[in-house]
Amino acid sequence: MIASQPPQTPSAPLLTVHNLRVSFASTEVVRGVSFSIACGERIALVGESGSGKTVTALALLRLVPQANVSGNVYFAERSLLDLDDAALRAIRGNEIGFVFQEPMTALNPLFTVGDQIAEVLELKCGQSRQQATQGAVALLEQTGIAEPERRARAYPHQLSGGQRQRAMIAMALAARPRLLIADEPTTALDATVRSQILQLLADLQRQMGMAILLISHDLNLVRRFADRVVVMESGEVVEEGPVDQVLSAPQNAYTRQLVDSRPGRRPEYETPATAGQKPCLSATDLRVHYPIPLGGFQGWFRKGRFTALHSASFALEEGRTLGVIGESGSGKSTLALAVLGLQPFSGSVMVCGQAWRSNLSQDRSLRRIIQVVFQDPVSSLSPRMTLEEIVGEGLRLHAPELAPDERRRRVMAMLSDVGLPMTEPAGLRRYPHEFSGGQRQRIAIARALIVEPKVLVLDEPTSALDMTVQRQVIDLLQRLQAERGLAYLLITHDVDVVRAMAHDVVVLKDGKVVEIGPADRVLSAPADPYTQALVSASGSL
Repeated sequence: MIASQPPQTPSAPLLTVHNLRVSFASTEVVRGVSFSIACGERIALVGESGSGKTVTALALLRLVPQANVSGNVYFAERSLLDLDDAALRAIRGNEIGFVFQEPMTALNPLFTVGDQIAEVLELKCGQSRQQATQGAVALLEQTGIAEPERRARAYPHQLSGGQRQRAMIAMALAARPRLLIADEPTTALDATVRSQILQLLADLQRQMGMAILLISHDLNLVRRFADRVVVMESGEVVEEGPVDQVLSAPQNAYTRQLVDSRPGRRPEYETPATAGQKPCLSATDLRVHYPIPLGGFQGWFRKGRFTALHSASFALEEGRTLGVIGESGSGKSTLALAVLGLQPFSGSVMVCGQAWRSNLSQDRSLRRIIQVVFQDPVSSLSPRMTLEEIVGEGLRLHAPELAPDERRRRVMAMLSDVGLPMTEPAGLRRYPHEFSGGQRQRIAIARALIVEPKVLVLDEPTSALDMTVQRQVIDLLQRLQAERGLAYLLITHDVDVVRAMAHDVVVLKDGKVVEIGPADRVLSAPADPYTQALVSASGSL
């Protein structure tokens, strides 16, 4: 449990921000933001993507290139916006640490994590190379990474998401700063890893007596961690106060919208299960193995075998949703790839009574029946294709007899059905980068549904979206399921999304099914200790 502590009451706040404004050319993106942080206090800056949270935090240390920044930012009674570059560099890292949102892009892929942490200790603390190397290992151990000496020699891509985030925290804390700015430090992490990262930050804060500015759109996380909350909308502060007061009784309409955006089941879209109905998708004794290299002399002649999925069995009927939950590495994505016929497997997978044959031409008709919506539409939508080409691609492949005009008509009808109507042909010529995150996910759903599938595999479809957009996409998926009788295989680590959408749940741990059953029973009264830990970490138990 993350314990809150009352902030100290110094004569002046540690950080004071008054009338901060940030603009790019003639566009102002941060408009008169003001707040303060006391020593030892935990403040959360919340809002949707585009609200100005990250730009505000980066502007405090003048880390926003080509931006015009004005206003007043005082740290320990020094004006950060008036300091020269040398004086500001002395504060960055030494007195204000920064944990960036995505460690895979923030960490240098060419250097080990130990070298990158040691570099901070050398530059900021004046340590020798040997001292810095030992200090990097000690910091990794302090942040809870197992085998810190071995992990210090690892490159970022060799660590899990949680380990990379811990390494970023170790780097930010290397010089023992007085203020830590954490920008979405738990985005896309599993519920249990999220809880561990938050507990780690709280423990380190108490040990070091530092203040924390947390940037997040996750209100459950904010409720458990912060002392006070500052809500931003369109670059402005719309509400501020103690976290319990603001999130329990919000005064601003935008804050109420954020609080009410937790995903939930829509009763009007519920369809009762039909007894004796044949499943649209079923798996029996599904197993997936990967070859792995063996060390020593024996590795010259043969490879070892790693079992990523052990004997999974399930059935999914028309109009129903089967949620598959588990931590990273539990086998969720492996299961999805096997079901989609994209990963060799042993056992049986039947899609509407047909089996995969591992033959491109023979499996083509089956691929029309089962489609997929990936986690990140930015990477799954081709940046070189227009909206019309992306959504209509399935028709060109599976219905080549359609005339161009008929194909365009179907594309426009499908876009309208997913809540993204295009009344002008010019809209169909736009590219993915011209749409918001929620709009791109609607495009991904339209692309999957255009060929009228029976089964849809949803691979973390909302994990990269804001809470309000997440709610909209979940409502859309529930409506489409009710109207089209779709069967969903939902892959996710978000227990709230499973609770909102799934009728049945499969829980995976280390590639093994540890619990399976109706969603209401599994999530309300989990029998397996691992399931209990997952649900508890999500704040849903």
